[in-house]
Amino acid sequence: MRSLLYVIAVIMVIGWLLGVFVYSATGLIHVLLVLAVVSILLSLIRRA
Repeated sequence: MRSLLYVIAVIMVIGWLLGVFVYSATGLIHVLLVLAVVSILLSLIRRA
């Protein structure tokens, strides 16, 4: 389950970076960033 969270977080961060540099859809970019950070934090908290 932890590896799945990391994969989802990496995909979201890549999507966010592509959105910042390629597309410019500000609302969706920030949502992706927040979801990626939250999933990384949850995985770190659960592992500790």
